[in-house]
Amino acid sequence: MSRKVFFDTDPGCDDAVMLAMALGHDAIDVVGLSTVCGNTTIENTTRNAHAILDIGGYDVPVSQGCGRPLVDDLTTAEWIHGENGLRGDIPDADGDTRDIHGADAIIEAAYEYGDELTIAAVGPLPNLALALAKEPRLPDLVEDIYLMGGAAMTTGNVTPMAEANFHNDPAAASRVLQDANTRMVGLDVTNRATVSSEFIEEFRTAGGVRATVAEWLDYRPDSGTYPLADAPAIHDAAVVADLVDDSVLTFEEYYLEVDTTGGPCHGAVICDEHDTTDNDPNSRVAVDIDVARYRDVLETGLQAYATQ
Repeated sequence: MSRKVFFDTDPGCDDAVMLAMALGHDAIDVVGLSTVCGNTTIENTTRNAHAILDIGGYDVPVSQGCGRPLVDDLTTAEWIHGENGLRGDIPDADGDTRDIHGADAIIEAAYEYGDELTIAAVGPLPNLALALAKEPRLPDLVEDIYLMGGAAMTTGNVTPMAEANFHNDPAAASRVLQDANTRMVGLDVTNRATVSSEFIEEFRTAGGVRATVAEWLDYRPDSGTYPLADAPAIHDAAVVADLVDDSVLTFEEYYLEVDTTGGPCHGAVICDEHDTTDNDPNSRVAVDIDVARYRDVLETGLQAYATQ
């Protein structure tokens, strides 16, 4: 039986890969999408979500969410993800965006599907933070809540200590960690969530949809050079890989906080790795990844997406 998943996302090239592999996998039933600002503006992330669905021929409800962080100024990353936030041959697919805010769409899905639903929030977190403020029972209503963000026991990727999604909206990330016992899939594992250059080249030379997906896979402007591995890390895809095969990621429980003070560690995760406080764990943190299994799930999903 397929797993019902609602994605809160800011497409974005790695978001596009994640959505494509989720749509392609029979094990995942994508019941809805909410968009959020992050990799690019909210107008672009919403348009990109529709384009990803259109390219693969899928019909999934899309709701537009927050167009700025709860507190901080918006910082986007088109220089990484491309003009309008998504590389490749992208159709002009505005789609039919629902007349409901992304935060309310999350709550609505929780009411409709209950404990059959998993929420996967893979961008900045203002939509999920607002949903939790409006419906504090949300974590108890659903099966699970996954986050792609943070760096618990490693360094950051936009500042020396902070990961991009959490740094984009530290106040929202702090609220989510306080209010929901999440599965945090951060840079501790996603830096190793790479895809082989051979697979990228196979898709690039195949043309058509596969060539577009190859652009999403090899999205860094310094294509061919990667700071922490010999291949591009598709961070968000690690979440879907674990939803399909729960042996991909290994989780351990820790107490986490997010620095919201505005200093050099703004947006960084503080992880009580050595249990030096009296605080009970409030998150399950991904600490290891089976890269071979991850790649198998990713490649299977993308092949299916590209052949729809």
